[in-house]
Amino acid sequence: MERINRDVIIAIVLLLFCGVFFWASFEIRQPDYGTLSPAVWPRLIIALLGFLSVIYLIQSIRRGPDEKAADEDRPQNLRERFAYWRNVFWCFALFFFYLVSLEWLGMLVGGMTFVFLLLGMLGGWSVRNALFHAAVAVLIVGSMWSLFTFGLGVLLPRGLLFVTF
Repeated sequence: MERINRDVIIAIVLLLFCGVFFWASFEIRQPDYGTLSPAVWPRLIIALLGFLSVIYLIQSIRRGPDEKAADEDRPQNLRERFAYWRNVFWCFALFFFYLVSLEWLGMLVGGMTFVFLLLGMLGGWSVRNALFHAAVAVLIVGSMWSLFTFGLGVLLPRGLLFVTF
């Protein structure tokens, strides 16, 4: 019998989590007045995640077993490990600073800054990249902010920078 790869195990764990969360969504209290059930959005998102997990499982099974990585390919010392996981560290550090700055910059400016810096750190710095990253940050974060603020009526943090104006 062939060994399965790690992705198959992860996909099965994701499917189990989706099943548990979907089952837990039936515990969401139904309001007495006639409105859309509060469980609709969580169930929709969980169903989408479950569907994507099934696709992940199918692709993982098709790919076959993992090949053993050679020991010389693995980072040996701390410097090599840090270089190997550099992008992960940047993502977590920038997200931490985004959360800390949320009180001062607010959701809109802080989100645009976070996306711009993260794209720059992962995609490289050049004038052409910086212009593209700025456009992506303004377009994506601005449209998400507009959707939540005007479309859904969600009060997002404005930040102390814009309270005084």
